[in-house]
Amino acid sequence: MPDTAIPGRTPSAPTLDEKALARALSGHHFIGGRFVPPASGKTFPIVNPATGEQVAEAALGDAADVANAVEVAAKAQKEWARVPARKRGALVGECARVLTEHVEELGRLIALETGKALRTESRVEANVVADIFAFYGGLGSELKGETVPFHPDVLSVTVREPLGVVGAIIPWNVPMLLMALKVAPALVAGNAVVVKSAEEAPLAVLRICEILNRVLPPGLFNILSGFGPECGAPLVEHPKVRKVTFTGSVEVGRIVGQAAAKKIVPVTLELGGKSPMIVFDDADLETTVTGAITSMRFTRQGQSCTAASRIYVHEKIFDAFTEKLAAKVDAMVMGDPLDEKTDIGTIISQGQFEKVQGFIEEGKATKGAVARACSRMPTDPALKKGLFIQPHIFSGLTRESRLVREEIFGPVTVLFPFNDWQAVLAEANDSEYGLAASVWTNNLRVGLRMAHALEAGLVQINQNLVVQANLSYGGIKSSGLGKEASLEAMLEHFMHKKTIMVNMG
Repeated sequence: MPDTAIPGRTPSAPTLDEKALARALSGHHFIGGRFVPPASGKTFPIVNPATGEQVAEAALGDAADVANAVEVAAKAQKEWARVPARKRGALVGECARVLTEHVEELGRLIALETGKALRTESRVEANVVADIFAFYGGLGSELKGETVPFHPDVLSVTVREPLGVVGAIIPWNVPMLLMALKVAPALVAGNAVVVKSAEEAPLAVLRICEILNRVLPPGLFNILSGFGPECGAPLVEHPKVRKVTFTGSVEVGRIVGQAAAKKIVPVTLELGGKSPMIVFDDADLETTVTGAITSMRFTRQGQSCTAASRIYVHEKIFDAFTEKLAAKVDAMVMGDPLDEKTDIGTIISQGQFEKVQGFIEEGKATKGAVARACSRMPTDPALKKGLFIQPHIFSGLTRESRLVREEIFGPVTVLFPFNDWQAVLAEANDSEYGLAASVWTNNLRVGLRMAHALEAGLVQINQNLVVQANLSYGGIKSSGLGKEASLEAMLEHFMHKKTIMVNMG
C-alpha cells in the first residue's frame, strides 16, 4: 500500500514528539487516501488546555469539503462491497496491528490536545482503539443471513448488505475510541465512512485516519474537521450519506435525528447521561469507594456520559463512604497531562470550564449544601493558564437541584443517603436519561432485582467499566437510540437485510 505521509510533514514511523506531530497535521482533512487542504483555505486554532498554548491549526471544513469526501467515499464503497467479507475483516484486523505500533504516539497526541492524563486516560484509550479494530476484524465471517421456511418449493433466504456511505460525527471526550466504534464495524460490513471530528480534538483521529489508509484502499475512511453547522450539518444532510451515527449532546442529537428522518435513513444516537450509582450497606467499603472513583471518571475530569454523577449510599455507611471517598480523591495528583505522575488532567475547553465552574458555584450557594473540593491545583508556572478544576463532592442538595438533574460533564458528583430500596430505585429512575447505572452489594438477589428495574441501557453490579468491545452499549430515553461495540451493532446498524426467494416448483 502507498505511504500516505506527506514528505517532510508527518512521520511514517511512530513518533513521541507530540508537538511536532501536531504541527505536521495542521491545516488538512484526509480524503481519498491523502491529505487535502480545506476548500475555503481557512483554519482554526487547536489549543493545549493544560497550558493555553496553540499547538496546531485544523482545517475549517464546509459543504464543499463534505461533497468532495462523500463523492470519493461513494465511489470507493462500490468496490469495497465486492471484497469478500472475511478479507474486509482481515484488512481491518491489520489496521489493529498497525495501531498497536502507534499506541504511545497516539496517547501523547490526544493528551496534548484534550488535556487528559497520559497514564490514567490517554494511553488507555489508544490501547482500546486497537482492540476495537481487532475485535471487529475477526467478525467478517459473521455477516450471516438466514434460511426462511416459507414453502417446500420455494428457497427463501435473507442476506445482509452494506448501507453505502456512513456519516459519523464524534465528540471530544474519548474521540479515538468513539470513532473506532463507528469506523471499524462500518468497514467490515462493507461501507465507506466520512467522519466529522470534534472541533476541540481533531488531531489524533486525523493521525489514525492517515495511518489506517496505509492498509485500507483509498477513499473508504475519510475525515473532516470543522464545526457543526458548517461541516456536520452538510454531512448529515448529504443525499449519498445512507447512515448517520452521532455521539454528543442531547440537544444536537435531536437536530441530527430530525435531519436523518427527513432523508429516511437510519441513525444511531449516543447521547448524554446522568448515571446513578447505588451502594447498599453490605457492600465492601474499600472496593466500593475505589469503584466510585472509577465510576465518576475523575481521572478524565468527569467528562464522560457514563460518569456516576449521582451516588446513593445507604445511610448506615453514608458518612464513612463520604469521608473515605473524599480522602482518596484528595490524594490524586492533578497536573501536566504528559507527566507520568499525573492522575487528573484538565477540562477540554474554556467554554466547558466555565460551564462546570458555574455548576460548582451554584451548588456552593445552595442552602444546606456541603461541597468538598479535593486534590490540589498544580503549582507549576507553566500550567497557570491551564483549565484545571478540583473535583467536587456535594451532599445536602435537594433532588430538584440542577446538579442532580442535568448532565454537568465535569468532576462533580452528588451524594445522597437512603434507607429504602424502592425509594432509591424510584429516585435513580427519575431522570430523562437512561444510559448507565451501577449497583454495589454482596446480595446477588438484591443486585439482580435492582439491575432489572433500573431504567438504563447498561447496568453493572460491583463494577463500572467503560465501554468494552463485545458488550452491547447504548442508552434509552434521552440517552439515545441504537447500540454500539457489539456484533449486534454491526449487523443491525451498519447493514440492511434483503430477502431473496427462488421458486423451484
